[in-house]
Amino acid sequence: MVTLISMNPIRFILFAIALATCASANLPAKESTRPNILFFLSDDHRWDRMGCAGHPFLKTPVMDRLASQGVRFRNMFVTTSICAASRATIFTGLYERSHQYTFGTPPLSSNFSEKSYPALLKKNGYRTGFIGKFGISVEKNQKEAMFDYFKPIGRNPYLKKQKDGSLRHETELAGDRAIEFLNDSQNKQPFCLSVSFNAAHAEDGDKRPGLGHFPWPKAVDGLYEDIDIPEPKLSAPEIFENQPQFLKDSMNRVRYFWRWDTPEKYRANLRAYYRMITGLDRVMGRVLEELKKTGMADNTIVIFSGDNGYYEGQRGFAGKWSHYEESLRVPLIIYDPRMPESERSRLSDLMVLNTDIAPTLCEYAGISIPSHYQGRSLVPIAESKKLSEWRTQTFAEHLMEHEQIPKWEGVRGMRYVYARYFEQDPPYEFLHDLETDRNQLINLATQPEWLPFLKQMRNRCDQFRDQYGGPYDPSRVQNHKKAQKAKRAAKRNDP
Repeated sequence: MVTLISMNPIRFILFAIALATCASANLPAKESTRPNILFFLSDDHRWDRMGCAGHPFLKTPVMDRLASQGVRFRNMFVTTSICAASRATIFTGLYERSHQYTFGTPPLSSNFSEKSYPALLKKNGYRTGFIGKFGISVEKNQKEAMFDYFKPIGRNPYLKKQKDGSLRHETELAGDRAIEFLNDSQNKQPFCLSVSFNAAHAEDGDKRPGLGHFPWPKAVDGLYEDIDIPEPKLSAPEIFENQPQFLKDSMNRVRYFWRWDTPEKYRANLRAYYRMITGLDRVMGRVLEELKKTGMADNTIVIFSGDNGYYEGQRGFAGKWSHYEESLRVPLIIYDPRMPESERSRLSDLMVLNTDIAPTLCEYAGISIPSHYQGRSLVPIAESKKLSEWRTQTFAEHLMEHEQIPKWEGVRGMRYVYARYFEQDPPYEFLHDLETDRNQLINLATQPEWLPFLKQMRNRCDQFRDQYGGPYDPSRVQNHKKAQKAKRAAKRNDP
């Protein structure tokens, strides 16, 4: 008989899911007392790109208002900085090492999607909806198990031709469909609507130098043209030159030359990128105004977050993917209209994660949090309850198979950051002290006097890694790619 202690971590998660399925679920609260939930998610949006986070000129009045009426989390991190893996984590409450989904992998296992927050809420009486960038693939019939209303919208192109021949931006179409969902939800069961924007992700299919990478909605035409754009932070050439060669040759650098490598391109693309953020902020405001008109605003919790950070040309990098702060740290705001006035407009400096979204939504909905979830509910923090303890470290990783995106795993703590790029020969390590080096410019892993502490961080990384799934095994992805290739070949040869 296999004991729980000896179980492989992935098998243990599946065992816990099976136990939770067999156990009798807690009965949900009365319908009249269960709150609605409206969850907005932006793309490629780092933590400090909001007015309320101190940005000097970026206009985000709706995000700012939500923060002033709710709780803003200043230390919100994704555990994998790429949209596919991060969105799978948001749905499932699991680290990438556990759910094993990113670009190029098999679909998210039904064992996990069946216990995702939308599937659980749907099973427990909520009307669930999804609009915008889904970002993951799931097994057959799982979308129907997760959502009553499913309206995905892609970003290629951002500007969609309408029946009358006009063009409408994907962000605005997401707002249209959200309003449609809200109007269909009146006087029915409680709802949970996820509005997942493609913005402010660049249009990667457009590689023309200069303009075109960030198509913005017409409503924000001309915005920021009168702003004098300063050069990117951490743009000194020696900062990039101090990187190891494998990062200098990575996709972080390749895409830098698409958008950020000259002052003219940088200013043009930054203005366009910021217009996209302001554009989605405006659409959030339009949806919230409609929510108010329907009479459901006083019982609707609103959450806003991002799926990963963004370099914006800083450090000589584009994109995300790697271990620096610009890549891992994202916004999070929770607004609960039922919150007493004395508890509003608060800031939390506790470390919170994208693994925490699913358990938080479950608790707000009055549903038992599955035992296999690896995140924690943020409801006690949002409600200003005293906590006996909270995390001060998290595991972080990036496992996508891509020749220009190096894989890594590490530990992000409140003071120290450790990262191990484990496919380099030998593995390349970073160690940063955020207290003395907030910008992560000094790699302490190269200094002999830090070796004892470096060994501690290595061991902590190994503990996290083994807890969530063990050393990376590339065979799963390789076998999937072989199967897909064989399927395509058979299709071509089928008369």
